[in-house]
Amino acid sequence: MSEAYIPYGAYWSTPFARWQGSFAHLHPLTFAAYVARAELERRRIDPAQFDYGVLGTTVPSHSSFYGLPWVMGMIGAPSVGGPTVNQACATSARVLRMAAQEVREGAAQCALVLAADKCSNGPHLYYPDPGGPGGTGTAENWVLDNFGRDPYAGCAMIDTAENVAKKYGISTAEQHDVVLRRYAQYRDACADDHAFHRRYMTLPFPVPDAKYRKTVAQLEGDEGIHDTSAEKLAALKPVRPDGTVTYGGQTHPADGSTAVVVTTRERARELSARPEIAIRLRGFGLARTDVAHMPQAPVPAARRALAAAGLDIDDIDAVKSHNPFAVNDIVFARETGFALARMNNYGCSLVWGHPQGPTGLRAIVELIEELALRGGGRGLFHGCAAGDTAMAVVLEVTDAQRG
Repeated sequence: MSEAYIPYGAYWSTPFARWQGSFAHLHPLTFAAYVARAELERRRIDPAQFDYGVLGTTVPSHSSFYGLPWVMGMIGAPSVGGPTVNQACATSARVLRMAAQEVREGAAQCALVLAADKCSNGPHLYYPDPGGPGGTGTAENWVLDNFGRDPYAGCAMIDTAENVAKKYGISTAEQHDVVLRRYAQYRDACADDHAFHRRYMTLPFPVPDAKYRKTVAQLEGDEGIHDTSAEKLAALKPVRPDGTVTYGGQTHPADGSTAVVVTTRERARELSARPEIAIRLRGFGLARTDVAHMPQAPVPAARRALAAAGLDIDDIDAVKSHNPFAVNDIVFARETGFALARMNNYGCSLVWGHPQGPTGLRAIVELIEELALRGGGRGLFHGCAAGDTAMAVVLEVTDAQRG
């Protein structure tokens, strides 16, 4: 089997906009394709290069039944097929693994991995039930109802965080300390007119109208992020009575898209903005933990990804997490020994929000850029997902000019 690589610079992300914000009027898949066309042209990558694609999306949208083939047609690759995947908040890691597997097996030479979601205006779904009283069916608000209840665990996602906080003896104050650290790291990415974000994100970002004919707004960066302080956090009460998790200690729903090219080593050199930098996908891991204990699931998932890569946590130079709760990072640091303060340099979903499908992929892109700034190294991404599950990814960045 061959190995799978990401060409340096052959990835991008929109800013993330808090739900009901600047992206609320846009269809998530047509918007993702609109952005992809522009970003591919900017990188001088012909869509004809692709022979496979994977789309990750978790919130149904109009015509999303047609998924990946529709998106590839819109970007100018109408002969390319592939799956559309929903693995909740682990969708990004899953679509990346699927593309890597196709390349490793020789079934594809160059794949586009694209994840897009819009939590804004989540659909209200009706399910017919001829056996219901008077033939009445059932309904759900896709976004809000699934935030509020896991049908198997019988609790909301925030309750899983409270269960883990209780198990590990994690206080509100400890969670708020993590939040302050994560905001400080995010400010590093915003320094010098968003110098770090500009490594993979077009800024200012032009927001199109719903028909993609004109620009209706411009975003200077992620939208809807409210800076915080120790005093502001201390004034917040836990969401649950007798709980520990405040609104300040958890992420917020958002809208956006992210994409990554996955290919062979030879093709990666051809498509790379800096051919001397090699980005190799080393290992993936999936795990499911105790019922209603979602924030601890990344620990076994990370261990499996490390084992698949033949590495240990001490071999890892940088860690990024999808951390819907500050509790996630605290548990990971305690269980693995990786320093809490070293995780999530330049930002994380706790701060810039959670569009679900693309959340992890943006973190992986930032992990690549952090390692590139270091001159190379090994990175680990991990993130929990609905159903007390998690996935993790190990990658390695090598810079021939600095190695």
